[in-house]
Amino acid sequence: MPRPIRATISASALAHNLSVAGKHAGNAKVWAVIKANAYGHGLERAAKAFAAADGLAVLDFQEAARLRIAGITQPILMLEGIFKPSDVALLDKYALTPVFHSPAQVEMLRAATLASAIDVYVKVNSGMNRLGFSAETLGAAFNALREHPRVRQLTLMTHFADADGASGVKAQLDWFQEMTKSFSAPRSLANSAALLRFPEAHGDWVRPGIMLYGCSPFADRTAESLGLQPAMTLTTEIIATQHLQPGERIGYGFSYEAVGELRIGIIACGYADGYPRHAPTGTPVLVNGKRTRIVGRVSMDMITVDISEIPEATIGTPVTLWGEGLSADEVAASAGTLSYELLCALAPRVPVGEAP
Repeated sequence: MPRPIRATISASALAHNLSVAGKHAGNAKVWAVIKANAYGHGLERAAKAFAAADGLAVLDFQEAARLRIAGITQPILMLEGIFKPSDVALLDKYALTPVFHSPAQVEMLRAATLASAIDVYVKVNSGMNRLGFSAETLGAAFNALREHPRVRQLTLMTHFADADGASGVKAQLDWFQEMTKSFSAPRSLANSAALLRFPEAHGDWVRPGIMLYGCSPFADRTAESLGLQPAMTLTTEIIATQHLQPGERIGYGFSYEAVGELRIGIIACGYADGYPRHAPTGTPVLVNGKRTRIVGRVSMDMITVDISEIPEATIGTPVTLWGEGLSADEVAASAGTLSYELLCALAPRVPVGEAP
């Protein structure tokens, strides 16, 4: 028998979450962000579920090539643009829309030959200070691209650092508008948090990511309250049980000591499957649909959970690590991380299939 751990992906949940994003977007068009193997959900699977999106956004050319080979015809946005001069030919080959964020990329384009016209996004550094043209370099880059004979449409773009936090987007939005006021071009500004929270930042194209997979971009608002559905459910089974007496300890480092009689289940999942090793005692888990907790340290291949109050739990009893019935956001918060990391960290050894 194969090891019982498995992830299932709900295509209907993916499509539903895209619909929620579209309703919030209003008149803005939607780039569905499917970088990092669609946040662990499968690139081609997500692209199929997001057929109603106006375009798909990825990170690297391997992802773009996979989409075209799979027959995807939607526009594809390259979120970090080109990395070396030879990448310009790939823009032609796969009909891609690059994001340019540095003068070096503009020079690569100017030095190359394009067989057909392309659209280009121009990324502005509005204060996050990762990628983007500064106030000093934006004008020259924008004008050079506008004058390029093979550049068809320019779109101005930025990225918000704290759309989900206390400072919001106002300072960055004001700075972006000031920097770009002399340029006539569409705008692309909003990530998931800005899309849901700041209608004034929607612009012409929005770029939802985490919300498409059924997780909330906010620490204080659940995905359910936003009308989102979990797309990935990670399940496994109990593979052994143990009875502990008071004072007995569990697992590596003896990190948990039983304060009373304790019945535990050993489940087939660990950090080699992508579960966070630093998840502490108390991290929630569902056993046979009933809520309980992790006890002790997460191992490479196993986790120990408290089944003292679940008398029917035994070898073969189903366990849900996150997804349907238990939000990945809650598990991630308990582990001191984000649901993004949980979803993206799903290990290749975990079988992934589609939910019925």
